[in-house]
Amino acid sequence: MPEEHEQEGLKGHWFVVHTLSGQEYKVQQSLEKRRAAEGVDDIIHEIMVPTERVSDTRRGRKTVTNRKFFPGYILIRMDLYQEDCSEIISRGWYFITQTQGVIGFVGSDKPVPLSPDEVQNILAQTRQAEEMPKPKMLFEIGETVVIKDGAFENFEGVIESVDPDRGRLKLSVTIFGRSTPVEVEYWQVERG
Repeated sequence: MPEEHEQEGLKGHWFVVHTLSGQEYKVQQSLEKRRAAEGVDDIIHEIMVPTERVSDTRRGRKTVTNRKFFPGYILIRMDLYQEDCSEIISRGWYFITQTQGVIGFVGSDKPVPLSPDEVQNILAQTRQAEEMPKPKMLFEIGETVVIKDGAFENFEGVIESVDPDRGRLKLSVTIFGRSTPVEVEYWQVERG
């Protein structure tokens, strides 16, 4: 059963709702429209699809896209239980579960809200992802990659260091029989 707490002074608790895969944004929009039209703002407070920004290179160009943290799930901050936590508020339950694209609450008949720590972790990841896109691929020291853009295009290099904050790699590239250090961005290489 939910604990009685208010995260950062906000009403309600965060619950995870399972949706049809690929329908997360459609379900979010549908719930937002219905929430305003049916006047359930008193129990449904916030609807969120947690995402992160990822950078990738397509056709030689760097692109930044949004990727869902939890494909097939959305988060909803709402008052699902009575104040004494004895029973579910049926108006809120049916509002969510009767929405097209919703499979149901995670936890089936007795959904358990996310803990404040889990919520803080998810929100922190979302905020961090908005500030700086992370690379679609992660690299490891000692891995061999091929440079696909820049002055050393088509050269192979071995990763000597990884700087995830700046999205850069330091490579050891053999040029004219000598090992030369080269620094490139993640998007300028591909696995060899």
